[in-house]
Amino acid sequence: MTESEYKEEDFLQLSGLQHFSFCRRQWALIHIEQQWNENVLTVKGNLFHEKVHDGYSSEKRKNVIISRGMPIHSRTLGVSGECDVVEFVQKEEGITLPNRKEKYILYPVEYKRGKTKVTDEDRLQLTAQVICLEEMFLTEIPEAYLFYGETRRRECVEITKELRTECIKLFLEMHQLYERGYTPKVKKTKKCEACSMKSICLPKLEKSRQVAAYISKYMEE
Repeated sequence: MTESEYKEEDFLQLSGLQHFSFCRRQWALIHIEQQWNENVLTVKGNLFHEKVHDGYSSEKRKNVIISRGMPIHSRTLGVSGECDVVEFVQKEEGITLPNRKEKYILYPVEYKRGKTKVTDEDRLQLTAQVICLEEMFLTEIPEAYLFYGETRRRECVEITKELRTECIKLFLEMHQLYERGYTPKVKKTKKCEACSMKSICLPKLEKSRQVAAYISKYMEE
């Protein structure tokens, strides 16, 4: 299947990219096996997003249109989801919107509960949103924003070629695993301790399972 062949019924959840880039097994347990488990961090994250928006809404403040909970999709990535916030800023070099004379440039803003991460999970999710909006509005979006609740600061993210390439690569892998219905095996790391899926994934038992399987095979032989 090529990127251009994705149909709506084949779309994956855009939000799953953050799970996948954090841990492929976590993503598969949630999105393939339909398992889920809450912990304090996920509950706080959900409450934080509810404060940002509750369904789709739009308002205009001077030369900026603020859209909350906007549904987005991309047929090239094969994904759908929504943006926390999309800001349409009036600029001459922008694009024309339906029923409006002015031109606008777009800036998606993704809200996160914690603080800036060293890893790229948040930036990759934001990149996916950018790719969706570029496809939907036939425009280019060179930068977007992450807002972190812990620091109360907005971080500008340059949507680089490297982020775009990695985003496309990860979604392709996600589609392949989803079509196979395959859940990757445990690869225990420090991240496992904070994972909301720890009690379902049971990473500490994986080594025991491997030893048991080895003994069983040895006895059979």
